[in-house]
Amino acid sequence: MFKAAVLTVSDRSFREERPDAGGPLVVEILKNAGYAVAETAIVPDEQGPIEAARRQWCAPEPVDLIVTTGGTR
Repeated sequence: MFKAAVLTVSDRSFREERPDAGGPLVVEILKNAGYAVAETAIVPDEQGPIEAARRQWCAPEPVDLIVTTGGTR
């Protein structure tokens, strides 16, 4: 089974001002397609946190797929 991770990039969801609707939907789609969703996270719309999450998921035991979602107005 392939392992996936879902990263939501949203300032407001990160600050808990708005629920993340996109991330859970992507998780559901991936699970229905047979993926094991190993990680999920919400980060602000800034390069540093986005890169940090992606790097973390690539080592030491990398996931097979990272799906990034955002634009959660």
